[in-house]
Amino acid sequence: MRRIEPYFPLSHGVPRVDDRRVLSGILFVIRNGLRWRDVPSDYGPHKTIYNRFIRWSRLGVFNRILAELAAQGGK
Repeated sequence: MRRIEPYFPLSHGVPRVDDRRVLSGILFVIRNGLRWRDVPSDYGPHKTIYNRFIRWSRLGVFNRILAELAAQGGK
């Protein structure tokens, strides 16, 4: 998580829900092919997880994270 933390957008004013928990929820939904509303409540509100996924996707957060992890991985 330390390696990808710099790629998440900064919070503006109101402290937001833990990025790690939201990211885990996003990955859980995608990995298991679930609807957003079916995400377990352990990951937070499904609307928060969905909104964060959409916002981060539009900002290219996932593309930057994957590019960084691939670059650090070597051949």
